[in-house]
Amino acid sequence: MLRTAPPEFRIHCGMTYTVLARRYRSRDFNEVVGQEAIASTLRGAIESNRVAHAYLFCGTRGVGKTSMARIFAKALNGGSAEIDSLIMQGKDTDVIEIDAASNTGVDHVRELISNAAYRPLRGKHKIYIIDEVHMLSTQAFNALLKTMEEPPEHVKFILCTTESHKVPATIQSRCQRFDFRNIPSSRIADHLRAVIKAEGLAADPELVHAVARLGNGSMRDALSLLDRLMAAGAKSLTLRTLEDLIGLPDSELVGGLIDAVASASPGPALERTDSLLNRGISIETLLETLSSRFRDLMVLAACGPETTLVDLSDQSRRAEVERASRFDVASLTHAIALCESIQRSLRGSASPRALMDALVVRLALTDRFADVTSVLAAAAREESPAKKA
Repeated sequence: MLRTAPPEFRIHCGMTYTVLARRYRSRDFNEVVGQEAIASTLRGAIESNRVAHAYLFCGTRGVGKTSMARIFAKALNGGSAEIDSLIMQGKDTDVIEIDAASNTGVDHVRELISNAAYRPLRGKHKIYIIDEVHMLSTQAFNALLKTMEEPPEHVKFILCTTESHKVPATIQSRCQRFDFRNIPSSRIADHLRAVIKAEGLAADPELVHAVARLGNGSMRDALSLLDRLMAAGAKSLTLRTLEDLIGLPDSELVGGLIDAVASASPGPALERTDSLLNRGISIETLLETLSSRFRDLMVLAACGPETTLVDLSDQSRRAEVERASRFDVASLTHAIALCESIQRSLRGSASPRALMDALVVRLALTDRFADVTSVLAAAAREESPAKKA
């Protein structure tokens, strides 16, 4: 359940605005979204008194690594509301956060290590959270390793990274590793709905699902996009607002283009393509959108209308199920391959519009192209014995 933003993040007139990703980040294990298994394991380690001296949190950006590190530190060191708040803000004296991206040198790590010898001021542990740890220099890693081999009893390390392969094996071997997975779009959408409600706004279901999908598994990216939408000042957020903000193709026009393809109507398909491009949409963006829509249709055609592999609102799902019924799985697979092929060809083409229009016509006339291919193949087979004779 999403709680109200804490007092230090409340917004008042004349005060600096605090972004949604900070105001609505998880503050205890129960609020973690998408990484429940890791939260449960860490909580169990504390309850059973089996807390390791070093942890390595791996995963792409915005999936909760730093939030989990702070929650874990709070569970280890917290006790009062003041200390809990400072830990969650990254300001506690016993929970030291270091951004390795801007502190890569060995001198900074040596200073960290020398201070590790001193006992914590208020909590049970001195906890070091090192973000983007893979950015440390080789010398800095070597200095860190010496302390991690025989750390003081009161010291805990939580290392976070988006590129685990760059963390030396010697460091990894001394850590308990946890891999944070991309958060499913459905879970992101649930959280976005709770945030929108807490902010006193309304949003179309299609808008929520679109923002969740554009987050690409990152809760922070999805919340940042929602922040941009809210900055427009509208009390009701719509899909059109999102399309205008980031230059997405009009979903209805794209649907009309796909319908024209399904009807084998190259003329209307080209007209809808022209309408989309005249709105300032790039050919690359249109191709990406078409590939994504064809992918959803392919999955619906292959797995059925109730599949969880496609994340759509109820209204959009009904429309796309109807659209998918006009294709077969093979033709949709072929359409995706054609879009991907044209995307590659665009990079070196002097006539990108011609390639785009040719793709649209070919998609609309797929059956005729298949017939021509069959005729040519049959002719080749008939000609082959004659040549041998």
